[in-house]
Amino acid sequence: MNIKVLELEEDKARLVIQGEGHTFMNLLTQEILKDPDVDVARYLIEFQFSDPELLVTTNGKKEPLKVISEACMRLAGYCDELLEQIEKAGS
Repeated sequence: MNIKVLELEEDKARLVIQGEGHTFMNLLTQEILKDPDVDVARYLIEFQFSDPELLVTTNGKKEPLKVISEACMRLAGYCDELLEQIEKAGS
């Protein structure tokens, strides 16, 4: 997954996340919105085969890249937990 930073400020980040679609972007924005310091988390896929652009703004208490990183870590944790449960069920 390649990421291109379009805009980065103290309370705002715009990123292009190459190769991702609605499934991942919906999940990511929903997880980002769980953070109480986030004002806006949305994405836009302008054309059917274009890469999504993610916009995150915060209230200034946290840097937007930190918020995105924390959301990704939580998602990875959920996946690890699911894999453990699947392994236990298969044993």
